[in-house]
Amino acid sequence: MLSGKRILLGVSGSIAAYKTAALTRLLVKAGAEVKVVLTPAAAGFITPLTLATLSKNPVLTSFTKSETGEWHNHVELGLWADVMVIAPASANTLAKMSGGLCDNLLIAVYLSARCPVFIAPAMDLDMLQHPSTQSNIQKLVSWGNRLIDSGYGELASGLVGHGRMAEPEEIIAQLTSFFEGSQKLKGKKALVTAGPTHEAIDPVRFIGNNSSGKMGYAIAAELANQGAEVNLVTGPTDLPLSNPLIKLSKVTSAEEMYQACIALFPSTDITVLSAAVADFKPTTKADQKIKKTDAGLTIDLVKTRDIAAELGKMKKPAQFTVGFALETENETANAEKKIAAKNFDLIVLNSLNDNGAGFGHDTNKITIINRSNQARKFSLKTKKEVARDIVNAIIEDSHA
Repeated sequence: MLSGKRILLGVSGSIAAYKTAALTRLLVKAGAEVKVVLTPAAAGFITPLTLATLSKNPVLTSFTKSETGEWHNHVELGLWADVMVIAPASANTLAKMSGGLCDNLLIAVYLSARCPVFIAPAMDLDMLQHPSTQSNIQKLVSWGNRLIDSGYGELASGLVGHGRMAEPEEIIAQLTSFFEGSQKLKGKKALVTAGPTHEAIDPVRFIGNNSSGKMGYAIAAELANQGAEVNLVTGPTDLPLSNPLIKLSKVTSAEEMYQACIALFPSTDITVLSAAVADFKPTTKADQKIKKTDAGLTIDLVKTRDIAAELGKMKKPAQFTVGFALETENETANAEKKIAAKNFDLIVLNSLNDNGAGFGHDTNKITIINRSNQARKFSLKTKKEVARDIVNAIIEDSHA
């Protein structure tokens, strides 16, 4: 259940910080992507190098990189994560979280995080039982933070009682249980198309477009995060596949994408057609490379098969389909026409007139329109955030 999940691990100053080495290793072994933020005090208990080696990501301890002055974007970190785990959470860190005292990077990330936050306290038994600590924990839980309760046993002070940080295996079990319960598309099968298609002119040249595939890959990842079994049919891209639970089918041309989708669609519950499929292809493909001449070159084109329209004809009442419209003029009117013409349940509208939207960017700005022509407009966001908005709309409108 943790495969492909983005886990942000916050480590505060406690002797229990040594356990985070094992926790990080278990998370990575389970297939999660892990980023670690240490408080300055935590770095005295476990080295950043240890956790960087185990997580395979740089470990952050301050707001800037001391050598270059480069800023570590706490807001971006908070938005990146599917879940944040603060383990160990010392009495000092709990007090700062409760009071909003933001004097280190970990607390700045916590205050910026929009994802669920798990807290695993670790301290001596008297510190844990102090009314101020109990009040802080109660306040944090009342705000929706999830408590991974401390265990009973021998403490660093030599005393025996509650205050031991939960063992890494227990934290893994609680995270697994959380994701199992929160996956609203569990049991659903999804089909996503991504990237461009390349329509061959000769063995070395083709007609294509500037689609990077980033939006489709992000949607596939978010559907998988919500428990769906995902088939991703992608045109030529250089993107890595982060979630091993996604089945990848690589194609080149519009016809190959059509054949792949026709084969997968009948058993699919949710289909998201985000690929930028070529509308035209050369009538014939030359067997040999066409030589350059002074006379120029004329290429006869023929329409490719309309994947969305064909799937719309095959669609059954229980199936839910989402299309994309990339427009430069009369955006809303053109998108609404596509909903009816291609039997979509939702259409995602992009405008090339919006800065930061469309091909090639890591951001996008969308409007989601349903069959009743009701529109939901969203601000410019990263494509990972946009993918969450799209999948949330699918869950809401399909009543999944």
